[in-house]
Amino acid sequence: MNPSSKYRITEVVNSLQIREFNEFSAKLYEGDKKWFRPLDTSVEEIFDKKANKNLHKGDIVRWIIRDESERCAGRIAAFYTEDSFRLYDKPTGGIGFFESVNDPEAALLLFDQAREWLLSFGMEAMDGPTNPGMRDAFWGCLVDGFHEPVFHMPYNFPYYKDLFESYGFRNYFNQYTYRRTFEDTTDLHPALLRTANRILSNPDYEFKLIEKGNKQFAYDFQVIYNKAWSTFSGTKDITEEEALSLLKSMEPIMDERLIIFGYYRGEPIGFFIMMPDIGQITKNFKGKFSWFNKLLLIFELKVLHRVDRVIGRIFGVIPEFHNKGVEGALVLFFQKQILKPSFRYKTFELNWIGDFNPVMMKIAEFIGGSIYKTHVTYRYFFDRNIEFKRAPLVNTIEKKDQIS
Repeated sequence: MNPSSKYRITEVVNSLQIREFNEFSAKLYEGDKKWFRPLDTSVEEIFDKKANKNLHKGDIVRWIIRDESERCAGRIAAFYTEDSFRLYDKPTGGIGFFESVNDPEAALLLFDQAREWLLSFGMEAMDGPTNPGMRDAFWGCLVDGFHEPVFHMPYNFPYYKDLFESYGFRNYFNQYTYRRTFEDTTDLHPALLRTANRILSNPDYEFKLIEKGNKQFAYDFQVIYNKAWSTFSGTKDITEEEALSLLKSMEPIMDERLIIFGYYRGEPIGFFIMMPDIGQITKNFKGKFSWFNKLLLIFELKVLHRVDRVIGRIFGVIPEFHNKGVEGALVLFFQKQILKPSFRYKTFELNWIGDFNPVMMKIAEFIGGSIYKTHVTYRYFFDRNIEFKRAPLVNTIEKKDQIS
C-alpha cells in the first residue's frame, strides 16, 4: 500500500470488524430509497468455510478500508475455489461484496489488495463482483436499470461501473433481468404459442405443480438440473442429498402454484421454478433475521399477502427436448392453470440470463419479457498483455471454460 495514501486497509478477522463490514453499506446508501440491506445471515453463510462447500478446497478473505478519520470507506472480499483452477484457461479467482465511496483511490487500493492476495495462491485473473456460491445471489455490477432489487440481487451506485473499468476490468458477460406483468396473458410469441399448445395437447407430455413434502420432485429436479446444465454450465452435478436440502429450504416460502415440472412419458424433462420475492418484506428488517422477523416474514407472506412480485429462479429443459416447445408449454401451462382473477402477483422478473446464452434470451422475449436490468460480470487478467476475450456462447463453450 502507498504509505502516503489517506486510506488504511484492515483484514476482517473479528466480530466487530464483521459488523463494520456488514453495516458499511447501510451508511453508504443512506437516503437511497431503492437500496435495502440484505440479510446479514445470507452474507455470513457465504463466508462460513465449514458450511460453504465451495470453500472446502479453497479460501476466502475480506477487508475494510478506512480513511484518515477512521471512518469506513469501502470493503471487498476475495476468494478462490477448486473450480478456479479447473474451469478456465487461466486460474481465475473472484472478488465480491465490493462497496466503496466514490473515490478511485479507495477502489484501486481495494482491488490491489484482492489481486495481491489472489496472486499468492496462484491465480492469474479475477472475476467480479461474484461470490463462491449460487450465481443468482450477490453477483454482478448493476450498470443499467437502477430499480429496486429483488431478494439477494445486487444493487449499487452508477459510479461503480467507472470504478471497475478505470482499474482495468473488462466486461466478461452481461447478466440480464427480464420483466413482464401478469396482467396481460396474451403476450406469448405466436410461434411459441403454437408449439406450446401442440405440446400440451400431446398425451405423452404431462405438466405438474410441485407438491410440498413430496420428495419425488427433489429427485426429478436433480435429474433435470444435471442433464440441462452438464454440457456447458461449469457447475457441478448436484447430489440427491443436495436436491432434497434445496427443496426443504424452499418450502417455508414456497407457493406451489409457481413451480412447474414437465414430463415426457413419465420421465422428467424440464422445470420452471419461481418464488415470491420476499425481499419486499425483508427490506424492512435492516439486515436482521431474528426469530421475530422470521415469524413476521411468514405472517406477511402467507397471511397478509404483502408480496406482489415473483422471481424466476431457474428455468431448464434437458437437451433432448430443446427447440420442441417444452419451454413455452411450461409457461402456457402456468398461464392456463394458474393465472386466474384471484392471482395476487403483479410482476415477474426472470433473473440472471447471460448474454452468452442467446437461446435463453430469445425464450425470455418470446414469453413476453423485456430487459429491465443489466448487471456485468467483469474479468481482469493480472498479466495485462494477455488477449481478452468475452465469455463464449454456450453452444461453443469447451469443458475447460464453462459458465452457467
